[in-house]
Amino acid sequence: MRWGPANPDATMKEVEVRRLFAANLLCVFAVAVTAVVPAFLWDGFTVLGTHLAWLCICSVCVGAVNVILHLVLKPNRSPKRSSLAHKISRFLKCCIYFFMSCIVFHAIIVLYGAPLLGSVTETFLFSVLLSTFTTLQCLCMLGPNIQAWIRVFSKNGAMSIWESSLQITTVCSILGAWFGAFPIPLDWDRPWQVWPISCSFGATFGYVAGLIIAPLWIHWNRKQLTYKSR
Repeated sequence: MRWGPANPDATMKEVEVRRLFAANLLCVFAVAVTAVVPAFLWDGFTVLGTHLAWLCICSVCVGAVNVILHLVLKPNRSPKRSSLAHKISRFLKCCIYFFMSCIVFHAIIVLYGAPLLGSVTETFLFSVLLSTFTTLQCLCMLGPNIQAWIRVFSKNGAMSIWESSLQITTVCSILGAWFGAFPIPLDWDRPWQVWPISCSFGATFGYVAGLIIAPLWIHWNRKQLTYKSR
């Protein structure tokens, strides 16, 4: 019996899923490191007791890992070569978009009931964490292109495995933050009910869950997934 050649598209998709899974595991590892390593370097550090410091450390570490991974893996590599001026302009736009995202998330969180003046620092740092889990990934993958963002998060808008993963991790992060708010008004008097600990935990668990679920879901549905060309 003669065996025909393997489907090159299926093989390529399998390789991309493995690259995605490895990248996502590194992001999960980065989150775990922020909860463990600082305790060896900083006396009295705990995720609960020094929560604002952990928010800063987690945002910086996860953000740095995401940027490095996208620079190395180049999941959405453009065939066009851009000039240095264009790259600088793109970088500055990304910084502005990220800061605007933090402001928008801060405003939305306040509208949903967070303290307006009493916990400004806590709310803003939580907004930075949410932006790191969501907006930063969009900027790394799609750049400061709002039309591309709208396309990816519309029905059947993903054009690659990486964009499907972006959809899943972003939605899981936001849902995790939303579910994390449920225990806050309960009279359990637990230290993790202090604003915004449960919400940031929820967002983090949602982000980690999305990172793990995305490649598994894509692998499970790889035969059904078809992507439109750009």
